[in-house]
Amino acid sequence: MDTSRILVGMLLTLIGLILVITSVFTSWIARLVLLMYGIPALILGIFILFNKKEDEIEQIKKIKKNKN
Repeated sequence: MDTSRILVGMLLTLIGLILVITSVFTSWIARLVLLMYGIPALILGIFILFNKKEDEIEQIKKIKKNKN
């Protein structure tokens, strides 16, 4: 699960960065739209990259299934 979290997090972060950087070179209406999608993608990507709590929860569930 660690590799999928890293891949998705890096992909969303990269897409967010590209949209935010591209917004600098566009008109103000396009800039607003690009920032509306770019900033949340960037934040979500960073959150996914640094969220290690989810992996711990999945390991606990696997342990409980093996005990039964």
